[in-house]
Amino acid sequence: MPAAIETEGLTRRFGNRLAVDDVSMTVPKQAVYGFLGRNGAGKTTTLKMVLGLIRPTVGVARVCGLNVARDRIAAARQVGALLEAHGFYVNLTGAENLALTATLLGTPGTEIDRVLEVVEMRADAGRKVGGYSLGMRQRLGLARAMLGAPPVLVLDEPTNGLDPDGIADMRRFLKALPERTGATVLLSSHLLGEIEQTATHVGVVNDGKLALEGELARLKADLAPEIVLRTDDDVRAAALLAGHDLVAFATENGLSAALRPGENIDRAVAALNRALVQAGLSVFAIGPRARSLEDIYRRVAAPAQRPAQHQAEAA
Repeated sequence: MPAAIETEGLTRRFGNRLAVDDVSMTVPKQAVYGFLGRNGAGKTTTLKMVLGLIRPTVGVARVCGLNVARDRIAAARQVGALLEAHGFYVNLTGAENLALTATLLGTPGTEIDRVLEVVEMRADAGRKVGGYSLGMRQRLGLARAMLGAPPVLVLDEPTNGLDPDGIADMRRFLKALPERTGATVLLSSHLLGEIEQTATHVGVVNDGKLALEGELARLKADLAPEIVLRTDDDVRAAALLAGHDLVAFATENGLSAALRPGENIDRAVAALNRALVQAGLSVFAIGPRARSLEDIYRRVAAPAQRPAQHQAEAA
């Protein structure tokens, strides 16, 4: 069974600048795939190649098994997209805007009611788009992308500019889409917290390269367990951890240290607590920390942290 989206060696140059460098990614069917990276990392350029909006310098993109460059029209019919520019007619209602797109696609009018129901906008469909909030326009854009029930949705920063309520609404819609419609969602963002709450799979692009991808739960499980602690003397505590072959890093609230993969975290916490107390340190807090998408991202894309001892020496 082919993946919903697959790229092989996807590369794009703009003159002498290498924007996307040999990206080979796989988006499983009915996944919500979070595509992460800093602004300028190559996310949008990659999405445009997947959509057939720009041609790769080298490499291949496939949607539902169709080569985007060779079978452009057939591949385009498999995808609905929500990019930054909405392109709505503000003097028309939401339903009228959708009707224009449905006519261009040759989609029956019943599709309009279906997609409005999915994004919970039937009550506002008769209002002019000029009176919509940004969140409502984003939801209308999502409805337009779903016209014709394409099996793949590609969404570029769909929560950009939304207030907290709008972000929460969009998150809820996106998480439910695979089950409600059977669609696969490729979602680009630089908001780690939103992707962590929404995605089943993630890919991280850094300086144009795909640094990591996989199922989010498995990527978290593969990270070494981590301990956080707070004492009355973090410099001495960091030195003690170093004596246990653990590198401590300063955090906002104390220290953190990654254990060795497979090490029992409860026993490690008890042993370190005992050692700290025996060394005469007051331990205000110590315990395991749940690993997060930020930890995964930091490992492959964020600037390296400096150990706590080095920070103390620099100070």
